Amino acid sequence: MLELSTAKIVRVIFLAREYGPDSHHLTDYISGLNDDEKANLVALLWVGRETYGPEDFEEAKQTAQMEATAPTEQYLSGIPGLPEYLEDGLDMLGIDVADAEDHM
Repeated sequence: MLELSTAKIVRVIFLAREYGPDSHHLTDYISGLNDDEKANLVALLWVGRETYGPEDFEEAKQTAQMEATAPTEQYLSGIPGLPEYLEDGLDMLGIDVADAEDHM
């Protein structure tokens, strides 16, 4: 189960698109998330790029927590397709973010 609000995910997508995945705006925002939220974000990315299937989301979360060797904001800032992967992950999990996007 995704334990990160869709509004926060949409904010990450927006910041990555607006300023680029390596911007301080994005890294500052991600660094402000708690560890569970960061693990959820990484797991969502992995589902979106098909490293894990949507049915393996919990396993992806556990792996993200156990294998976190660098700050999450640094890891994610090195991924050029970050916004697309997050959107794809949300789609694969069946999560509609239209409402959250309207508020951005």
